[in-house]
Amino acid sequence: MTRKITDRTPKEDGFFMPAEFTPQDHIYMIWPKRKDNWRDGAKPAQKAYRDVALAICEFTPVTMLADYECYEEAKKMLGETVRVVEMTSDDAWCRDCGPSVLVNHQGQRRGCDWRFNAWGGMVDGLYSPWEADDAIAGKICELEGMDYYSLKDFVLEGGSFHVDGRGSVLTTEMCLLSKGRNPGLSKEEIEKTLLDYLGASKVLWLKDGIDPEETNGHVDDVACFVRPHEVACIYTEDEEHPFYSVAKENYETLCHMKDSDGEILKVHKVCLPKHPVLLEGAETIEEVEGTIPRKNGDICIASYLNFLITNEGVIVPQYGDEHDAMALEQIQGIFPEKKVVGVFTREIVYGGGNIHCITQQIPSPLKSR
Repeated sequence: MTRKITDRTPKEDGFFMPAEFTPQDHIYMIWPKRKDNWRDGAKPAQKAYRDVALAICEFTPVTMLADYECYEEAKKMLGETVRVVEMTSDDAWCRDCGPSVLVNHQGQRRGCDWRFNAWGGMVDGLYSPWEADDAIAGKICELEGMDYYSLKDFVLEGGSFHVDGRGSVLTTEMCLLSKGRNPGLSKEEIEKTLLDYLGASKVLWLKDGIDPEETNGHVDDVACFVRPHEVACIYTEDEEHPFYSVAKENYETLCHMKDSDGEILKVHKVCLPKHPVLLEGAETIEEVEGTIPRKNGDICIASYLNFLITNEGVIVPQYGDEHDAMALEQIQGIFPEKKVVGVFTREIVYGGGNIHCITQQIPSPLKSR
């Protein structure tokens, strides 16, 4: 029977979160449905989610969670390749409301169930209510038969950090120190919680992300670990690009950072779309009390770095932009041992995220590696 652990930390029990570039057993996603977030009744977004899921399935099994009213349609669209499980949700961002899965050296796995409050709760959250999404992590752990640590007094989303599995956690001050997350805790207290519950020894702090209005600067749009002692970072030399300043500052910061092993990071540049992606079709998005209104021309948070590393593949966003091919080439150069697959994800970025945001991995136990 699955246990909910509240009186101990993963570090005390010898558990830690492995890097995304290590072997995985499974990927979870959540089927989109919100008509107040997705345009055209979420139908275009559902096709994009399907395309992402099928691309992942070449490398790793996928489970799609779907509400009762969407279950049959999701099964029809996904076919036999993807397992579909009925589960209630508020929206479709499994990276942020799903569990962070930990391993130990005895071949065991446990989940970490952070509190989810829609990226800011009543301060600057993006929708309300969010209780169904907040319950997702525990339910996935129960599906997987994993015990899990429950931190219902600590707000954190999976897209707000990356780990290298060797002791380093990468995150941004813009997000973790935002007023809608854990305003009663100091930076030092937040850092200690990260280290205790991710089984790590050092937090690498970047200052800002590129989406202050949505996720308050999730790191998975700007930088990630790609192998031990190496990170990838968004980069552009176009001073007119809306993300130029943040990209430049983060790149320069990372080039001088040392990880938990005391190694100076090697930093790989990944381009940004040449042309900022602007929201279209906002008139088809329903306006509902409790959600932020959207308008045509809003700058979308389009980053090629919001990819998913999964076993022998890397699933990369594509936007129909002049830099799409360059991004695939650069990422293939970073991962010469993997197959890099591009998926057109404009519809997902219109909703506020991308491939990494909508996926959550279940790592393989250490004993099977």
